[in-house]
Amino acid sequence: MINHLFLGTNDVDKSRAFYTATMKELGIDGHPLPHGTVFPTADNTLIVAKPANGEAASVSNGATLGFEAPSYAAVDGWHAAGLLNGGTCAGEPGFRASSPGNMYGAYLRDTDGHKVCAFTPNVGEKA
Repeated sequence: MINHLFLGTNDVDKSRAFYTATMKELGIDGHPLPHGTVFPTADNTLIVAKPANGEAASVSNGATLGFEAPSYAAVDGWHAAGLLNGGTCAGEPGFRASSPGNMYGAYLRDTDGHKVCAFTPNVGEKA
């Protein structure tokens, strides 16, 4: 359903370090662009770059970009990598009773303040 997602950044180098590290934990490699970074997969693409209109990037209130992680360990690694690369914690790794099936996930704010999360649909790996 979704072809691509574009997140604006005000600092390409900081966002590139954050997303390169976190997406690597999910098995996704990025490629630099002159104005940002692109993370393609077989199904869709994430682009983190300076806004095309030349204005400052801003955060959307109430929006969260969620990534699918292959395992609980990948969620943990994603969260740790984000913290090591300029992100801030918006929710420690753990089970979320409010999620469908009490999934395991974690939340971060990226270097521009966008809220992102990683969840795994796997069950039974940790209790």
